[in-house]
This record gives sequence, structure tokens and C-alpha cells, in this order.
Amino acid sequence: MSTDIQGAIEPSAAVAAARERAEAEAAEQAAVVPEPKYRHLPSGSLEDPANWQEIRDLFTIVPDHMHLNAGTMGSAPKPVLDVLGAADRQYAARPADPYPPTTLAETRGVLARSYGCDFDEIAVVQGAADGNARILNGIDLEPGDEVLTTTHECYTMHAPLNVLHNRRGIVVTKLTPPLGPDTSADEIVDMFASAITSRTKVIEWAGVTFTVGTRFPTRALAELAHRHGLISIVDGAHLPGQFELNLHETGVDFFSGSGAKYQCGPMGTGILYARNKVLPEYNPLPLPRFWPVISLWYPVEGVLPPRTTGREHTSDVATLLQKTGSADLSRGPALQAAREIWDRIGQRNIETYVLGLSRHLKQRIVDHWGPEALYSPWHDERLHSGIVAFQPFTDERLAADPRTFVEFEERMEREYGINLRFTFFPVRDSAREHYAVRLAPHLYNNHDEMDRAADALIKLTKEMS
Repeated sequence: MSTDIQGAIEPSAAVAAARERAEAEAAEQAAVVPEPKYRHLPSGSLEDPANWQEIRDLFTIVPDHMHLNAGTMGSAPKPVLDVLGAADRQYAARPADPYPPTTLAETRGVLARSYGCDFDEIAVVQGAADGNARILNGIDLEPGDEVLTTTHECYTMHAPLNVLHNRRGIVVTKLTPPLGPDTSADEIVDMFASAITSRTKVIEWAGVTFTVGTRFPTRALAELAHRHGLISIVDGAHLPGQFELNLHETGVDFFSGSGAKYQCGPMGTGILYARNKVLPEYNPLPLPRFWPVISLWYPVEGVLPPRTTGREHTSDVATLLQKTGSADLSRGPALQAAREIWDRIGQRNIETYVLGLSRHLKQRIVDHWGPEALYSPWHDERLHSGIVAFQPFTDERLAADPRTFVEFEERMEREYGINLRFTFFPVRDSAREHYAVRLAPHLYNNHDEMDRAADALIKLTKEMS
């Protein structure tokens, strides 16, 4: 490409210079650890009523509403709500070039440190559905290649997998996992191991199943993928904000997570992690070929440098994913605010508390309905999450009728002010679809609410039976 007679800079050179400057500024900004903005938050045990009340006061949930559905969406704390719309007001008052901030350098720096990865490996996306679609469409798969997954994945994974099947001829093999109180982590790993074939290229699983709340043994499944030279993908929608998370240590290649569920960030936020260097202590496999299918930052001519084989990246894949054009410049900082609040409270502290609420609910269910009512794991605590799913009806006609569960969900909201949901899923050796009541408490709930919820579940079940 030549310059004009006035010697103007070639467009490609101008773009390269702009990118170099933007990447340098982003890297510099991401390297700075921001001062904590929420020093007043308690970091002690949430079992302490005084500490818990301070946390509860962060939320705008009305007193007569018990939210037990963090598995669908959380509740954003007041400081998160304060950030939303701030950039819109700023740019409306003083219009300026909105594209440089779309790198979201500070936000990605905070999230990378909190989630155990590097700045060049994490992007803020619109949610787990967005992340899943970008991951699946970004990896190289040929007709006949197999993706091994389960029947208990969310629609946000099933849908893009079916697109790949219909469009490219990818084989999608779905395994039905074991369910119930006696489920073990070893069973789940063995299920995947016995299904791997010569055409398998990818193993995909849910970090926590949205159907019954089984926390899959992610590290063990990643090691299984390593042994077979397979790409590993985790739909981790329910992991950020619920569990202490170190993405490098998981050993997976790709991960998507929701910002609006247990992380309690704004709706329309999530994270996408793409492993961008070889750290043999976590994942010794070469980096898979990966295409940033939505990107303004991908070269308009030429190619990216070859992917690294070592500990230093050769290109910033996350910025390629992040730079997609104009963006809502409030949602990234609002997600950052949610994460900073969680870091101040302590993610391990939150994890312990949420699992305690879940365990309390499970015990109430076992005491009244018996362990056989649980679809969620009970004995193997490695599989526990904050989600509890169970069958309240012993009458098979009610248990197998979706209208029963629609009515149950609506009446719990209308008569008891309790927001929960029902789920549906296949069960091994059963020809019909199964239904469950699903409860997903979070740090804004307490044990008294768990008992009130259990009492209401018992009462409504009796009335409907």
C-alpha cells in the first residue's frame, strides 16, 4: 500500500501505531492495583449476625421478598447500581471518543487478579451465553470431530453446540450424569473417561449444573483432558462469586462465567477466559488454535504471531476479544465494583457461608422427605454447591406433571414471597423428563430464611398433594 503525494502515513501504519499505544496504556493501567473502595465492609464470618446485617444492608431486596434464585440472577449491591449509567451521563454531557476505554483495562486487571489468571487471558462479555458461543465458534473443529458433554448443560451451551452440529457436522455426544445423594466425583470422571473415542476433540462440562447444582470435579476432568490431548471447556456460569476461583489452577483451556448470578454484577455481564500461555504445572498441552470471531482488533491484513509454547504470550488474545466496537462503558466497571466488594468480604468467606446455607436446606429436606428426594449430591461434599434441587411430591402423577411445578413456583412467590424456580432434566434409565424444585440462596440470605423456606415448602406440598 502506497502513500499519497503529500506523504500521509499509510492507514495500516496508523492503525498499528494506535493499537501499540492503546495496548501499552492498557497494560500499564492493568498493572496498577486499585485502592480498595469499600474499606467499611466486614471481612469476618458471615455467621456473625452483625457482620451479616452489614452485608444485607448493601442490597435493595425488599423485606417481604426472599430471593432464593441466585442460580438465575443475583441482586446487585447498591455500590454496583451507583456505577451503572455513569459513563452514559459523562459522555452525554461531554461527548468524546468512546473507543479507547473499551479495552476495560482496569476492570480486566481486577478480575484477572481475583480469578487467578492474567490480563491477556480475560475479557468482559455479555454473559455466559456470549462467552460460550465465542469459545465454541473460535476453536478449530472439522466435520466428524466430537464434543463430549452432558445432558445437564444449560441452553446457553446446548444451543451453540447444535449450531456447530447443524452447520459444520460436529458430533455432539451427550452423557447423562449420575444424580442424587450418593453421587460421587469419581463416577463423573469415569463417565467421561469411558466415553472418549478416537474422534473426541473437546470435553465440555458445567462447573455447576443449573439443573440440580452438582459441582463437577473440574480439576480432575481437566487432567483427564490433558492425558488424552483434548481441549477443555467449562461453562462456569455459577462459579464466579460463589466459589474461590483460580483459573490457571483449574487447568482448563476455556471458561465462561456469568457476572449477574452469584457475582451479583449487573445483568448483561460475564467473563471469558482463554488460556494464553503454557504453564506446565497447570496444563502442559500446547495452546489450541483459537479465532477471536468477534473482534475489531484482529489484523485487517496479515496474521497474528504463532501462539506461544512457553510462559510469555505472543499476542494479547483477551484484548482481541474485548475490542468489539462501542460498548456500554458502565457495565464493566460495575462488574468490577461487585468483584471488589466480594474481595473485601472474602471469597472463601462467602463460599463457606453459601455452602452452609445449602447444607442446612438439604438437611431439612432429608429430615422431612428423606435423602431419596434429593437430586443434588449429599454425601460427597466435593460436589456441593449453593444450589439444592429435590422432588417434593411422592405421587407420581404430580411428580411427572410440569403444570404441578409451574403452580408450585407461582404459589411460593404469591403466597410466601419466596422466589425460586423449577428445573427439568433427564435421568438415567428413565424415559420421561424429571422435574425438581430448585433453591439457590446467597450471602444476602440467612439461616432463619432457610427454615422459613423449608416450612413453606412442606406446607405447600401438603396442600397440593
